[in-house]
Amino acid sequence: SAYPLKYSEMLIKNSDGQILEAGCGNGRILRYYHGQGYNIIGFDFIEVAIDKLNKTDPTLRVEVGDITKLRFENESFKYLLAFGLYHNLENGLEDAISETYRVLMKNGLVCASFRADNIQTRLTDWLTNRRSKTTGSNQPPVFHKMNLTKNEFSSLFNKNGFEIENIYPVENMPILYKFSFFRAQSHKEFNENIARSEGYRLSRFGQKLQNMLMKYFPNQFCNIYVLIAHKK
Repeated sequence: SAYPLKYSEMLIKNSDGQILEAGCGNGRILRYYHGQGYNIIGFDFIEVAIDKLNKTDPTLRVEVGDITKLRFENESFKYLLAFGLYHNLENGLEDAISETYRVLMKNGLVCASFRADNIQTRLTDWLTNRRSKTTGSNQPPVFHKMNLTKNEFSSLFNKNGFEIENIYPVENMPILYKFSFFRAQSHKEFNENIARSEGYRLSRFGQKLQNMLMKYFPNQFCNIYVLIAHKK
């Protein structure tokens, strides 16, 4: 019922057709579909992540790969999932979407997320930069993630031959979670592992406020967009 599985299930209705998960990371989605008997392959640019998955379950079909230069034949997959991948590409974003198009069958479906360019992420980036300055770091700023508006995100896929079916504003991590005042009691002391496993839990007041922000200003207070499109 939550990101990202909620959105992958909008396009994958049965086990008919091969799935590619690009940037599979720790394999949450990959392992779910593998466990259900689906034909799924996952890859990640980070070799350590793939090594861990192979050790966790040697039956998984996983490999090291680069979304901008895929080894697969044209039209190999019915579905492609890419959660939290494209916005990590400082260079090669156009190549990545072109490769996504190439390996999908005609009418194949892609479900992808991208970091939103809005009030929420601008504030998040400002807080991150401010905190890094207070630590006294003299290191020059390095690339972290790109942000795109809803129109910029959809235009990239349209330009590369996709037809957009929907774009959803998604609250993966509420901006209010950045402030301990709004967190649930058990989350007052920030712990990334707990936050990821339990979800970014807010207090009752914090959740009400976040719900209001997402109800009235979803495109400004989501932190990612999830796009579903098909290859024309």
